Amino acid sequence: MTERLIDGYDGVLADLDGVVYTGPRAIDGATRALEKLEEEGKGLAYVTNNASRSSEQVAAHLRELGAPATAEQVFGSAQAGAELLAGQVAAGSAVLVVGSETLADAVRAQGLVVVGTADDRPDAVIQGFSPALGWKDLAEAAYAVAAGAVWIATNTDMSLPQERGFAPGNGTFVAAVAAATAKTPSVAGKPWPALFETAARHSGVARPIVVGDRLDTDILGGNRAGMATALVLTGVDSVRTALAAKVDERPDYVIGSLGDLYQAYPAIRFDGVSHTCGEAVASATEATVTISGHEDDLNSWRAACAAWWAIHPEVTPAAAPVVSFTTAS
Repeated sequence: MTERLIDGYDGVLADLDGVVYTGPRAIDGATRALEKLEEEGKGLAYVTNNASRSSEQVAAHLRELGAPATAEQVFGSAQAGAELLAGQVAAGSAVLVVGSETLADAVRAQGLVVVGTADDRPDAVIQGFSPALGWKDLAEAAYAVAAGAVWIATNTDMSLPQERGFAPGNGTFVAAVAAATAKTPSVAGKPWPALFETAARHSGVARPIVVGDRLDTDILGGNRAGMATALVLTGVDSVRTALAAKVDERPDYVIGSLGDLYQAYPAIRFDGVSHTCGEAVASATEATVTISGHEDDLNSWRAACAAWWAIHPEVTPAAAPVVSFTTAS
């Protein structure tokens, strides 16, 4: 029996938006693919940079979409940030929380004491997103950080997708405090490894595969955590952006959707000149990739990635390659 991609791993760490759902709807086949994990004895954890919603709120939303989810399977950057913080300060330390009540609860769960202002001389500051944050909150954070408090950011996402467009994310608020203090926080969320390590540890997953739709958060973070990574093409990034990915953002696998976890992943062969994947053959120079195959065949792009990345294994080229197809007969 041909081994399927999922057979090499004991669990999945899945991103949410662009992987499980898009907007208000589940992605076709995603919920069934997630259900099969439990049937096959595989672990499942959801990893999200959201630090303003509780794990139960995220799980409830997933269940509404038909996906299997409990609060214990949801790992946000609030929990990861609180755990990261607890490793840097003593139990019972005072912490200024700049963010949501969900973040404050996560800090308390680590045996730390939440305080309200920099005048309380906190040992640490943890900063996460909340739509209620204002200038006074950022000022308190800046005062405490400048005075020497340990500083943790749940994530540094610069933008936050909203119905009307993209709004400032936690990263913009973190950048404001950084500009005021000339200091840099430790970061728990994607693309740093802490969130993935937290999810794997609590889920009891020893050989996880990280599945995400963004190279610069999901794939980079999974790579930094030393985990296998799979880019799905149901969200932000595409085969062309994967091909041109930075060295540390290159995924181990490129798949169409979550359902492809249950398919065999084709071997990529190198004959000394070209890389072959299925019926597709690709070769690369310093600036070009030539593919013998069909543009709508995912194997063409898998072969192209292998060829281009082999030519540029350590340094990301300044420009994406020029891609040309010679259609296979």
